[in-house]
Amino acid sequence: MNWDDLRVFLAVARTESLSGAGRQLKIDPATVGRRIARLEEGLGAPLFAKSPQGYELTRDGGRLLAHAEAAEQAVSLGLDDLSGDGDEQLKGVIRIGAPDGCANYVLPRVVARIAEEHPELEVQIIAQPRLFSLSKREVDLYVSVSPPSSGRLLVQKITDYHLSLAGMRWYLRQHEDITTREDLKRHKLVGYVPDLIFDKELDYLEEIGASEADYTSNSVSVQLNMIRAGLGVGVVHDFCLPYVNRMERVLPEDVRLKRAFYLVRHADDRKVERLSRFSEVLCQSMREVVEHLEREA
Repeated sequence: MNWDDLRVFLAVARTESLSGAGRQLKIDPATVGRRIARLEEGLGAPLFAKSPQGYELTRDGGRLLAHAEAAEQAVSLGLDDLSGDGDEQLKGVIRIGAPDGCANYVLPRVVARIAEEHPELEVQIIAQPRLFSLSKREVDLYVSVSPPSSGRLLVQKITDYHLSLAGMRWYLRQHEDITTREDLKRHKLVGYVPDLIFDKELDYLEEIGASEADYTSNSVSVQLNMIRAGLGVGVVHDFCLPYVNRMERVLPEDVRLKRAFYLVRHADDRKVERLSRFSEVLCQSMREVVEHLEREA
């Protein structure tokens, strides 16, 4: 058994398909299938059972998974140790997941700052309105709007951020004044699709005294563009406001919500120096960027 075969095994276990593993490893799915067959033949045990949902680990596959992940961790630590050697430059590829508001409006500026100091580092931003799986290595680390309460994870608070009720200046001129929360009942509201809210911290309506939204999306960017198009008013991240001309806060003295970003890593990555250093740089830059954008709002 060699490490390359274990890499293929891990990719199939995490993506639950030959095609998914092939995309991840950038090799042909047929080659992935042959490599898995060779590994099973060498071990004398079936590692996967094919089902309508894809490739599921067998009992033997599950037992091998723990050892393969330990080997992956050892290889990562070894490479990290060799590449360090006193070099302060971060290198290679790091993939970070984040809710789409953070991914669209905060992380690009953060990565631009980091790239100036670490030009050989490639940061991949995966924007998804959902939670990520670190055990399946979908990402190396991710930003969350609430701290996970289970799993073998490293969690640290990055920074607080704020949200406000907002609308386009021209929309607000053409519609009835909003001087109290009661006035919101005479306006259309933009918000999340209720059954697609993946984190309780994203459920803002009750806090602003509303029961439901009239126009909805699971995406912060789409909601922002709905408000920009004049469909109504809605809760907007303060760090988004500088990106939209002539969008202004509504009831600024009454409605201002506070949330926080958290950085989440797999506990096994605690000793990976490169990820630890990146996490430190990322958190510091995110704090500075969020603070700067909120000052501009």
